[in-house]
This record gives sequence, structure tokens and C-alpha cells, in this order.
Amino acid sequence: MTPKHKQIKQPHFLMSAATHKRVLLLLLALALTLIIIPKGGFVPDYYSPGDIASRDIKTPRGFLLPEPELTEKKKQDAEQAVLSVYDYDSRPNKAAIANLVEVFTLLNAEAARNEQRVAAESMAKDVAVELPAVAETVVATEVDIDVPVMIPTVDVAVTLGVDISDEQLIALRHLALEDLFVEQFSHEMNRSLNRKIVGNLELFQSHWQGAISIRDLASQKEVDVVEVTNILGINEVVSELREKLFDGETVPVDVVQLISVVQKLIRPNLTFNQSETELRRRVAGEAVLPVLLQVKRGEMIVREGERVTEDQLRKLRALQTSVDGVKMLRSAAGLLLGILLLFYAVHRFARLNIRKYDPDLRDLTFLMSVFFSLFIIAKVGIFMSMALQSAFPYIDSACYYYLLPFAAGAMLVRIVLNSEVAYVFSLLFALLVGMLFGNNLFITLYVLVGCVTAAHWGRHSQARSNLYRAGLYLSLVNMLMVTAIYALSDNVYDIQFVYRLGSAFIGGFGCAVMVNGTIPLMESLFKYTTDFKLMELANTNTPILRELMIRAPGTYHHSIIVGTLVENAAEAIGANPLLARVAAYYHDIGKIKKPLYFAENMRPPENRHDKLAPSMSALILISHVKDGVELAREHKLGQELIDVIRQHHGTALIKFFYDKAQQRDKETQVNEQDYRYPGPKPQTREAALIMLADAVEAAGRTLSDPTPARIQGMVQKIINNIFIDGQLDECELTLKDLHEIAKSFNQILSGIFHQRIEYPEPAYKEREKDSKKENGNDLYREPAAESRDSGNRSQKGSQDDLKRLGMS
Repeated sequence: MTPKHKQIKQPHFLMSAATHKRVLLLLLALALTLIIIPKGGFVPDYYSPGDIASRDIKTPRGFLLPEPELTEKKKQDAEQAVLSVYDYDSRPNKAAIANLVEVFTLLNAEAARNEQRVAAESMAKDVAVELPAVAETVVATEVDIDVPVMIPTVDVAVTLGVDISDEQLIALRHLALEDLFVEQFSHEMNRSLNRKIVGNLELFQSHWQGAISIRDLASQKEVDVVEVTNILGINEVVSELREKLFDGETVPVDVVQLISVVQKLIRPNLTFNQSETELRRRVAGEAVLPVLLQVKRGEMIVREGERVTEDQLRKLRALQTSVDGVKMLRSAAGLLLGILLLFYAVHRFARLNIRKYDPDLRDLTFLMSVFFSLFIIAKVGIFMSMALQSAFPYIDSACYYYLLPFAAGAMLVRIVLNSEVAYVFSLLFALLVGMLFGNNLFITLYVLVGCVTAAHWGRHSQARSNLYRAGLYLSLVNMLMVTAIYALSDNVYDIQFVYRLGSAFIGGFGCAVMVNGTIPLMESLFKYTTDFKLMELANTNTPILRELMIRAPGTYHHSIIVGTLVENAAEAIGANPLLARVAAYYHDIGKIKKPLYFAENMRPPENRHDKLAPSMSALILISHVKDGVELAREHKLGQELIDVIRQHHGTALIKFFYDKAQQRDKETQVNEQDYRYPGPKPQTREAALIMLADAVEAAGRTLSDPTPARIQGMVQKIINNIFIDGQLDECELTLKDLHEIAKSFNQILSGIFHQRIEYPEPAYKEREKDSKKENGNDLYREPAAESRDSGNRSQKGSQDDLKRLGMS
């Protein structure tokens, strides 16, 4: 290899077929995402309250409408539901009781000591009167030694922490001396002050809302209280204390003063904690979720000619703002990823597990085009259904959905490709259409069942009427699915149900009409050969077949017989009989260019191969494959027929000329590949059938006595030889198929080569035979005598023939 050749590289921008397929799937996923994500059309933003709506506006998607007023009311209800928080602290009142008891104790002790001092002074005075001199000394001595020191006055105000009047102090001094009263009073005080006490009971009761939350500051426990009877005010505590002590009797003056002191000492032990209550209510209000009104998909917001209200305007604005850019972008990314995963998973599974699922680049382009076109039709149909509902408000917009030709794609794919690809297409299409219609499972089921039905009844459609029959079956299945969906969704069987049935019936026939008009376009754009195209090519008056019939009549007759053989065999093994028959008609069109070099067109005794070397003869025979491919492309027969023409000889050996070359040049080694067809070997069952029938038909002409037994042996031998040569290794024929093919060939060939009864001939024909024998048995040259005297004989002979057939 020269340096110049080493520099030649494949351009980096050229992609492999696999990369092309991935790019196509990615582009389709992007296109479907752009179609599915937007859920509606243009929503006008120029409306204000009181304006007249220019058209009906229906929600193309469901959304949630915030309700600020209801949300605020809900917050207020939540805040009011929070119980008022009260702090309970019994420690101050307990301390006041302890201080009061301490005052009583101190005053009691002070009174006792004062009594002792008074008694000592009185004793000293008595002694001084009786013994003045001595008394002085004694008194002085006793005072210094035995008389107690005067206890200072108890500071009651400081101990109690309140201001005490003289009357109240005197009353306390008096009552301190009554130990029984002090004990009883202390007990009642403790009992009363352990109750829940508020400052103003009337004010508390006016704000009572059925319950409060009491938080004990000492124990840090919190309880809810629903009974107000256990809560007292300060005045009520004093009244209760008076009632307990004297039970309605007259209260002494000292006790009245004491109660007035107690009234000063008592503090409310239950106080309202406003800051905590407000904090809890604010938290409760913030925890309330906004109230959202659900606006369902398809709900009419405003009708044409109506005045736009504030509530309708709020819905319109919410519809506009519901399309959040970031949210839509996130949804689009998620949908794109989901579609890609769906495509990859289904495509990968089908490639590995479904034998006939193997789409090439052309097939994927076709599938992508059909997929995208149907989604565009469905999207436009959604908009049109909304417009039709405005024109016919008594018909629900959902009724028009069933008019859409959902199943047309599957029917078209089945006609163009095969059942396996059509089923995969149906599954993917149904799932994504369900997403287009708002993740509607019922639509998914409807589309899937319709697609599978259309693909089934559209198979092997060789006439336009077959499509309309498939449309009829599809219409019936669509109506049954509508009935099933209505039963599943618990809808009332009203007039809308009848409209849906009618739409489903029309939609089935619409699919057939659409496919009928689309097939020629698909054949032209993607160069497919459908059954309809095959029916056109099966007409023997096509230019290429007429040329074959004129220039190579032997080949034409051979092709017709091969077509008969393969059609019957294809039906026996479940192949495409129409494709097999039409391909047989055209498999040898390459012989048009050199017809006289092929045995069926030769005129004995002339044989043009006698003057050629075996290698040249082999090249001429091999060239008819290449010439046939060129003619097929020139006449646009389709790739399927071109493949059959290229494969119908496979890599078979031209044994006659190979053996002749070996006998001619015994010293040199003959290259076997020079005497083999270039191939490829048959890739389909139809191509393999034509290979077998081609060989069998040619060999059948060599049988001198074609009895059924000889025909059967000949067929078996040829099929075995082809099988042993490995020509059937790359097609899908099984041994059982070969057995059925042999049976079919035997049946057809036995009918073709059946024996006839020998009829007696007139005398003049006997003389003709004798004359021909005398002329050397030259079958291709008439005797001169016959040509000179043909007038009288032919007239007489024709009359004899008519008499023999009973026609005159």
C-alpha cells in the first residue's frame, strides 16, 4: 500500500448504520416529547372582568387553582383551634401562707414574752413596797439577772410583703393567740390557694372558648382543661374561705381584718401567657397548606359571548401561570428519558427474542415517519375536538377522539413490513398515545386493541377490498372497546355513549381509507414492494415481461412454471405466496440481453457455447444475474425482487462448464470460484423456494418418461444436492419445510407432465411425417413440396379436424 493510500480515511462525519438508528430514535423521542408536553393551545391574557369572551376556553390540562380567601379562613380556623396557654404556678401562694403562719408564730411568741415581762415588773413593784432598801437591791439584782429582756416588735409588713394597718396588726396579734383558729385557718388557706386562681373570673369566663392549656411551671407538665368550674377568682377564694370558716355566721372584726390581709396576700396562680399563645397560633397558621381548587382537564372556563367574571379570570390567569418554565423543562427531561428507555427496552427485547424483528435503517425511517405523522394527527385532532364542541356543545369533545385513525399506522406497518414489527409498533404507539391524552389508561387499551386488530386483518392484503374488510372488523372491535371502557368507568349509558359508538365505527373505516391512500406514497418514498405493488407486477403485460416473452420465450415459459411451483409451495410452508410467484416471474429477466446463450431459448442444433471457452460460457451465464438486477432497478421493481434476483442462484456451481474446463485443461488447476455464482445465498424463504423450483423445473424437462415416481426421485435428488451444497444455510427453511416443498413440487410437476392419449391422425399427416423423415428429420425446415402445394391440403385438412372435434 502506498503512502497516498494510507492517508485515505473514512471521513469522521460519516456515521455507521447503528449510529444512524440511534440518532433516528433520539430525534423521534425529542419530537414526541415536544408534542406530548404542551397540554393546550394559546390562552388569551387580555381579558379583564366584564370583557366579552371571544371564544370558548376549555382547560387543556388539569391544574390546581389557589383559593386565597379559603386559605385565609382555614388559617384563622387553625389559629383559633389552638388553645390559650395559661401558666400555673402555686409557689407564690404557698409562700404567702407560710409567711402568714410564720407571722402568727412570731406574734404568739412575742405575746408570751410580753406577758412574762409584765409579770416580772409587777413582782418587783410588790417587793419594793414591803422592803424598800432591800427591795431595790433585790429588784435591781433580779432585773439584771432573772427578768427577760424585752423582745422587739415583729415587722409583720416585711415578713408578709404587704402593707399592714394598725387595726390589721392588732387583729393579727389577737388572733395569733388563738392556736386552734390559726390551725384551722391555715388548713383552709392551703386548700383554697391550691385551686386554680385567676385575677378576674368574670373576664376569664368572657374569653372562655371551651378549653385551655395549662402549663405547670413547677413540674413543666401541660394539660388541657375543659371544665371552668374548678377555676376561681381572688374574690371567690376569699368568699369561699369566709364560708368555710364561719358557715354563714357573723364574722368577728379581727377575722375581717385578717381576711383583708389575706386578700392582699393572694396572687393569681393561673396567668395567661400571651406570647406563647400567639407563637403557637402563628405556627399553626403557617402549617396550613393553601387551599387549591382542582380544575379538571376539559372543564369549560368561559364560553364565547359570556362576560368574564373575576372567578373565571382567576382561572385563566392560573392556567397561564401553571406552565412553569423550570417545571416544564424538568417534565420534558423526564418524559424524554422515559421515552428513550421505553424505545431501547422494547427494541432490544424484540431484537433478541422475536425472530422476524430486524428493522434496518430504511425500516426505522419509515416507522419514525408513521409514528410522528400519527402523533401530529392526534394532536391536531385534540384541538379540533375542542373546536367542534364549541360548534356542537351537546356532543362531548371526548367523543371526537374515537374518530382519530389510531390503528392506521399498525395496519400500514403490517402491510409494508411484517406482523412482528407491527405488534412492537402497536405497543409503543398505544403507550405514548395514552401519555398524550393525559396518562389515560383507557385510551391506551383502546389504541392497543385497535392496532393489533388492524394489523391482524390487514395481513396479505392483495386487493383494496381486503382493507375495507379489515376496517369493518376494526370498527366492530372499536365499538366493543368503547362499551368495555364505559363499563369500567361506571359512566351512564346516555346519548354520549351512542356518539362514542358512532365515532368508533367511523374511525375504523377511516383507518382503511387512510391506509388505502397512503400505501402508494409509502411505496414511492421508501421504495417498498407491498402486496398491492406485487399485484401490479403480477400482470404479465408489464413492459419487462412482454419483452421477456418476445425475446426469450423459453425463459418466459420457464418463469411462469416456476411461479406456479413456488406459489403452491409457499402456501404449504406459510411463506408469502404472492411475493414468491411475482419474484419467480422476474427472476430470470437478465436473460433478455443474451437469450440465445440459455438452453430454453436455443434453436437446435445451434449451440453458441460450442464456440466459446468454458470460462467465457460461465461468465455469460453468471452475468444474467447482474443484468437482471440492473433491469429490475431500471424498471423500479423494488428491493425485495432485486434481492431474489441476486440470490436465486446463490453461490451454486455451474457444474457442466466446470467439468468441461477440467476435461479440457487437465494439466492446469481450474479455480472452482470462477464457475460459481457470486451470491449471496438465499436470505429468505421466498428466494430459497425460487432457487429450488428453478432447478427442479429445468431438470424436469430432461426426463424422457416423466412418471410420478421419476419426478419424485428427481425432486428429492435436486433438493438434497442444493441442501448438501450449503445453499440453504442462510435462509429460514426447516427440514419439515423441505419435505412440504418436495410434496408440493411433485404434485404440480405431475400435473404438468401428465401423459396424454394418442389420437389417430389423418393420412396426409402420416405422409408429412414420412416426408420429414426423408428430409433428414430437420424439424426446423419445411419441405419444398409442402410449401408449393399447401393450399388444397390445408383446406382439406382443416375440414377433417373440425369434423373430428365435432364442430361442423
